[in-house]
Amino acid sequence: MAPMILRDEEVPLLTNDDSSLESPKSHTRDVHILSLSFLLIFLAYGAAQNLQSTLNTEQDLGTTSLGILYLSFTIFSVFASSVVRNLGSKNSLIIGTTGYFFYLAANLKPNWYTLVPSSLFLGFCASIIWVGQGTYLTSTARSHAKDNNLHEGAVIGNFNGEFWAVYALHQFIGSLITFALLSDGKEGRTNGRTSLFAVLLFVMTFGAILIFFLRKRSDNNSKGKCEHSGDGGGAGEHSSLKSLCRSLTSALFDVKMLLIIPLITYSGLQQAFVWAEFTKYVVTPAIGVSGVGSILAAYGAFDGICSLAAGRLTSGLPSIAAIVSFGACVQSVVLILLLLNFSIPTGLLGTLYLLFLAALLGIGNGVLMTQLNALLGMLFKHDTEGAFAQLRIWQSATIAIVFFLSPHVSFEAFVVTMLALLCFSYCSFLWLALKVGKTSSPSTCE
Repeated sequence: MAPMILRDEEVPLLTNDDSSLESPKSHTRDVHILSLSFLLIFLAYGAAQNLQSTLNTEQDLGTTSLGILYLSFTIFSVFASSVVRNLGSKNSLIIGTTGYFFYLAANLKPNWYTLVPSSLFLGFCASIIWVGQGTYLTSTARSHAKDNNLHEGAVIGNFNGEFWAVYALHQFIGSLITFALLSDGKEGRTNGRTSLFAVLLFVMTFGAILIFFLRKRSDNNSKGKCEHSGDGGGAGEHSSLKSLCRSLTSALFDVKMLLIIPLITYSGLQQAFVWAEFTKYVVTPAIGVSGVGSILAAYGAFDGICSLAAGRLTSGLPSIAAIVSFGACVQSVVLILLLLNFSIPTGLLGTLYLLFLAALLGIGNGVLMTQLNALLGMLFKHDTEGAFAQLRIWQSATIAIVFFLSPHVSFEAFVVTMLALLCFSYCSFLWLALKVGKTSSPSTCE
């Protein structure tokens, strides 16, 4: 009897030891999947976007469709936070991919009846996929920090660094694919075009499938969702509209958001500058259309490297302030060099100079995207969807304005405007850093 009693008493002790040795729950798997999915989706979309002004030149169909796309993106971003709250971030990501698929398919037979409707629909899908991405990644970071007893600000920075580093590679890989399939200089031929967009559709489909493997998240939605009582659908819709209006007005009256908006606007202006102005007025005259792909590949490579490094160095508001300061200096160097209007030499030296400028632009974009997303995730815990909706509203509005106005504004005026906005947005950001730093620590900012 004695040995039996001793054996029975040992069982619970062994069980308790095993449970105490259980490894903390990791959420990095979802970050890897989300990053790879966006790389594949935007690899395909980015390649198509970069070719619009080259392939669809009749009546400026390509650039006009992009202007319509970003205008639609801006309008639908106003409602995106409400849509994401009701659908959930994962469902928003899934639905958002459909717009990119239809836009690529429309490029197989581009005309006003295919590209314009698909651009309008993509504007809606882009608004919810990007708000869903910001919400999902921030929620994942918070869960990982909580389950593993880690500093929340550092985890948000690391996760954003990984995502934007992988995402930035879409420009590099997409440019290489485009160069490989259209390298014979016959971009307008139907066969080459069809092969390119068929490959891009296949890549995008695989990226969309990956999103289904993400785990669902709660997204801190409990406060944002409308409560449906027994009053019927009309009351629910009225409540939803009131909630949406309250969310938008509260963001515009939030001092922290108002101080961030100039930097958000500049980030959109900088991206549009690379797509619409830099390649057209700096790269193409110097080395021709065939060299655009290699310059954009360098831009994407340095964007990715800098995003990863900036994310690893992010731990809170002080580190964000230091990294943004570095990025602002890099951007100002590029703009000043462009204003000095150096004559770009031909041959290898000229190509190296353009690669240098593209690298600096990529570094600046990597800094801005990682730090803006990390900053919004830290400062706006109670309305994550609304904060990321504001990010997309101001970025897409700026990009749309650039596409519509770029034919009517000189390159020098564009660069001067960028430099002035950079100075203003940086001062506004420093004011925010000082204001928030005096009142609370970065990990507890709300």
